[in-house]
Amino acid sequence: MEYENGKKRKVRNRQQQLKPQFLSPRYLTISLCSFFVLLFFLSSNRISVRSDSLRPSLRLPALSVSSSMDRSLHARLFPPLRVEDRVQFPDHLLLILSTKIEKGVKKDLVCVYHGGRKEETLALPSISSDELDEFRSIVRCPNAPLNYSSSVNIQSRGDTRESEKVHDWSKVVYDAVVDADGDGDTVVVFVKGLTRRPHKESDPSNYKCHFETRVEVLLTQALAAAQEVVRCVLPESLKLNPEPFRVSVSVRVRGRSTPALPSVARIYGSDSIVKVKKKHELCVCTMLWNQAPFLREWIMYHSWLGVERWFIYDNNSDDDIQEEIKLLNSESYNVSRHVWPWIKTQEAGFSHCAVRAKSECNWVGFFDVDEFYYFPTHRSQGLPSKNALSSLVSNYTSWGLVGEIRTECHSYGPSGLTSVPSQGVTVGYTCRQANPERHKSIIRPELLTSSLLNEVHHFQMREGVGHVSLVESVAVVNHYKYQVWETFKAKFERRVATYVVDWRENQNQGSKDRAPGLGTEAVEPVDWKRRFCEVWDTGLKDLVLSSFADQVTGYLPWQRQLQE
Repeated sequence: MEYENGKKRKVRNRQQQLKPQFLSPRYLTISLCSFFVLLFFLSSNRISVRSDSLRPSLRLPALSVSSSMDRSLHARLFPPLRVEDRVQFPDHLLLILSTKIEKGVKKDLVCVYHGGRKEETLALPSISSDELDEFRSIVRCPNAPLNYSSSVNIQSRGDTRESEKVHDWSKVVYDAVVDADGDGDTVVVFVKGLTRRPHKESDPSNYKCHFETRVEVLLTQALAAAQEVVRCVLPESLKLNPEPFRVSVSVRVRGRSTPALPSVARIYGSDSIVKVKKKHELCVCTMLWNQAPFLREWIMYHSWLGVERWFIYDNNSDDDIQEEIKLLNSESYNVSRHVWPWIKTQEAGFSHCAVRAKSECNWVGFFDVDEFYYFPTHRSQGLPSKNALSSLVSNYTSWGLVGEIRTECHSYGPSGLTSVPSQGVTVGYTCRQANPERHKSIIRPELLTSSLLNEVHHFQMREGVGHVSLVESVAVVNHYKYQVWETFKAKFERRVATYVVDWRENQNQGSKDRAPGLGTEAVEPVDWKRRFCEVWDTGLKDLVLSSFADQVTGYLPWQRQLQE
């Protein structure tokens, strides 16, 4: 009994001790802070939505902010995100942000879709996010679900200062670059849906460029036009202007000018032009998607042949290619990654790269990550192959009338394999088709026609400038086009060239761009591993093993994962 009475007395004493604290100034202060923090979070999750507009938003994860000082620090670390433009693609929605996305929130961005009722929302993870250029970022969102809008706003701690425009990918000005020729007095503009005339130039008098600054819109006449590219004079007042300006294009139809097309293309002043004291002799440009596992072999081998500079146009990869490029650069390979989110625009991307590379490179090669230059004569005669490619192009640098070097391609098949060869494509695939098909080009960008017209495989040169075609005994490109099914299937399901029909479409089934006999379904043929095998050719394999393999372990330098 005494024990129970003692417990009751302790409880009464504890309650009496707590009563004064409940009314203390400290307690009231904590309570008020908690109340205002609660109001902060409640207000930050609300978006004003008109009943006649269904709008999704991109939301950052909620973070615990306990004081005004913490909120100020958080705002400096993670500034509000602002949607500048949106482009609607067939399979996703691209948001262009006017600021960079901090690493701390890149993977946590959520696309929030708003329905007709104010409280109706649906949250889906963003597909990916990336840097578009030095100043802007992009976020890819899934397409809006049924009964939800694709007019995307962005929410960041209650800040909703966004434009509401959504541009259709079928007709939009998507990029622009200042040409560093002479005084940098022209701008090359890339336009989707303006003209669909493949491999032909258009009448430039039908086009004008619109340069929109903060205070005015300036118009200049086009100098050249072809496919998705329009070149215009850069207004004098903008040549030294450090402020960003938007670029668009208008077209004259039946004698009447149309309004400027919607544009997401911006130029951030003429000071963004890269200027170098001494040009690299040989550079390479490529466009790729999810080729990170194959990039190392390709770059290390061709650097050995003499390539000094690499321009990688990344077309929406999601395989951590940034880390692979970062590692290559740490090993002194000069590789730059250019984010290129525009689908099926390989020709335009190569034109863009030709402009960028002109100030840095004497020669630029345009070929894919599954294509490797090989010099049979060097191998057969015991001549050193190291720097053979740079030496080749150097022989023509002083030839003012040679602007392109063409090399024929041999297409290789799976060579009996059913899994990705561990030593790389140059060693694993050794059986090819007998006859070469098409060619790859190395060009002098300063000698290209002003329209930058190209067919991926080669560019059009200025009048009076010709090309050199190499015979197979001197040089050939091993094109590992038809690899094991696991690798080829990914290629089958995604093409990047503008004027090449996807394999899944029932068009031009006899084209050389298709796998013969495959049809339009991504179903592995029973004899796939034996296809495209007419000639066993181990020339490049033997060269690679003798020149790159470790004398003790036999490992090749791109077999990094096997050595770790």
